[in-house]
Amino acid sequence: MSQLNNYTLSPISEERVSEAAGVNSAGGSFGLSFGLAFAGAIMLATLSISFTHKAESSSVIPEAQQEQIADALEEDAQVMSNTQLQEIVKNEPVDVQNAVIDINTDARHLALQVALLIPLLAALAGLLNSFRMLRLPEPEPSGAAEGVLGG
Repeated sequence: MSQLNNYTLSPISEERVSEAAGVNSAGGSFGLSFGLAFAGAIMLATLSISFTHKAESSSVIPEAQQEQIADALEEDAQVMSNTQLQEIVKNEPVDVQNAVIDINTDARHLALQVALLIPLLAALAGLLNSFRMLRLPEPEPSGAAEGVLGG
C-alpha cells in the first residue's frame, strides 16, 4: 500500500503533499464506504427480487400470502436467518413453513453470491488498471512524499 501511495503522491509539490495525502486517505475511506453500501444494496435488492420470484412461483404458498410477501419485501427487505423466519411463520401450515424456509435459504445464498461479485469485479477492474499503469512513465518521487509516507 505504501508503494501505491508513493506512486500517487510523487508528482505533488512539497508544499502540497500533506494536503494531497489527506485527500488520498479520504478518497480511500469514501471508496470503501461506498463499495460496502453498494454491495449491501445489491445484496438486499437481489434478496428481495429472488425471494418474491420464488414465492410467486411456489405451488405451496397461497396466492394471498404471495402478495403479502411481495408487499413486505418491497417495504422492508432484510437478511433474516431461518430461525427468525420460523418464528414469523410459526402459525402457518407446516408445508408453507417449509416452503418459506427453503425459499429464504435459496434467496440468501443467491443474494450473497451476487453481492460478492461486486468486490470481485472491482478487483478485476483494479487489476486491469494496473496493466495500464505499467505503460505509464515512472514518476519521480518528491522528497516530501517520502517523508509524509514514512517511505
